[in-house]
Amino acid sequence: MDNHTSNFIKDRMIKDLESGKHDKIITRFPPEPNGYLHIGHAKSIIINFGLADEFNGTTNLRFDDTNPLKEDVEYVNSIKEDVKWLGFEWDNLYFASDYFEEMYSRAVLLIEKGLAYVDDLTADEIREYRGTLTSSGKNSPYRERSIEENLDLFSRMRKGEFGNGEKVLRAKIDMSSPNINLRDPVIYRISHASHHNTGDKWCIYPMYAFAHPLEDAIEDVTHSICTVEFEDQRPLYNWVVEKCEMASQPQQIEFGRLNVTNTVMSKRKLKQLVDEGFVDGWDDPRMPTISGMRRKGYTPESIRNFVIETGVSKGSGAVDSQMLEHYVREDLKLKAPRTMGIINPLKVVITNYPEGQIELLDAEINTENPEMGTRKIPFSRVIYIEKDDFMEDPPKKYFRLFPGNEVRLKNAYFIKCEEVVKDANGEVVELHCTYDPETKSGTGFTGRKVKGTIHWVEAAHAVPAEFRLFEPLILDKTEEEQEVEGKNFLDHVNPHSLEVLQGFVEPNMKESRPQDKFQFFRHGYFSVDPKLTTIDKLVFNRVVSLKSSFKL
Repeated sequence: MDNHTSNFIKDRMIKDLESGKHDKIITRFPPEPNGYLHIGHAKSIIINFGLADEFNGTTNLRFDDTNPLKEDVEYVNSIKEDVKWLGFEWDNLYFASDYFEEMYSRAVLLIEKGLAYVDDLTADEIREYRGTLTSSGKNSPYRERSIEENLDLFSRMRKGEFGNGEKVLRAKIDMSSPNINLRDPVIYRISHASHHNTGDKWCIYPMYAFAHPLEDAIEDVTHSICTVEFEDQRPLYNWVVEKCEMASQPQQIEFGRLNVTNTVMSKRKLKQLVDEGFVDGWDDPRMPTISGMRRKGYTPESIRNFVIETGVSKGSGAVDSQMLEHYVREDLKLKAPRTMGIINPLKVVITNYPEGQIELLDAEINTENPEMGTRKIPFSRVIYIEKDDFMEDPPKKYFRLFPGNEVRLKNAYFIKCEEVVKDANGEVVELHCTYDPETKSGTGFTGRKVKGTIHWVEAAHAVPAEFRLFEPLILDKTEEEQEVEGKNFLDHVNPHSLEVLQGFVEPNMKESRPQDKFQFFRHGYFSVDPKLTTIDKLVFNRVVSLKSSFKL
């Protein structure tokens, strides 16, 4: 985090250090490995790692892997990669499953203290008995089982004597509590499923609300930073730490989650987009996942700057997705080499240019960063321009190419359209132009001026390329607005979120590598797709357009 930026979490850490409550800050980033991380997780990563770094503390990467039915090593590996890519290194790597034996022992302790019991009610019955936000719950008929019976049943649950859903272990707290989370929450359930880390050793697994505070306490975490939806679970968090007699007492602190317009943040919804084929995987460039943003061409610096700018507060309002794009532009404008790419080509023959002649023209690599030097661009009789840069019957104040009009080719010459060639369907397929050799860029020509400058690529040495242009995956509504309306979020999926075009790039782009980034004249910032690019085919993802109306 920015050393000059204050927030309530940072203030609490300063107070705890100054008071002597803690002599070292220990935080953790605790994802469940049941999907890929998204931009919302990036905020948690940056807060936890950033604040610990600022106070010379430590941060643990811990996988909350207590649900074997949804978790996979694939997700574990992707999360590690994402954290490292964002620029952070964990001090310790832990798995919640490393603590299963201790969690079991702490659950036994609760039973021995009369604070937990084995319940035979079904999930639906437990939900019914719990009551509502406006009405109290009622006790389970199994709530007053003896300590001895509960110990025996819990031991038999561990041994695998019961089937899935037959029994659960519940904390014994208060069924009339105004906080519904304290109405005897389930803390263990039966699940005969193989676990990615422990195999078939266990058939009972702790619930998140029970496991998470124990994990924090075992690791001596000082500040357990989470999003505001866990605020009403803080009393249960504290109850578990206290009643399980943990030596360390971490403090849970909540902050507002990061919501971004034109997307969804729910792992369940993102998985649905993947499973139902709306996107081509978790790393699809249209996804708000960190892997998708990385593949699209976002930089870790831009994401970190964006998250820091959004700040740390209790509020969870939606941030305009254009704000994130702003930080990408700011980061790339001094880094990305300028080049020319034609994404919708139209052939141009310069009839008075010598046949067979090739000349090399000079161009700056980055006009805003002269230290990057210059590049050579071939020029010859046949070039490609954008179809959008020609109109046969243009409106007023159209300054690009049309019959009889003259424009400048970027870094080259003036050309004038003399003839239009059409196919049998009347489509324009080729232009015949003439050039003025006296107008070469860089020679100081001042004889006359033209109002239009267009980009181009020399045809003989042009490198074929595919261009993938993206629009927001989700139209208009935020997740909260969709839920209020009661609509399925899939109703808001943009059917035109991807456009694929075939064109050409300059020959010096031939050696481009995956994730190389460029600014294409007039089109925006592009990145080489690491998944689709092959030795024989360059594929570019548009990271962001050149300009936006967004203002900070």
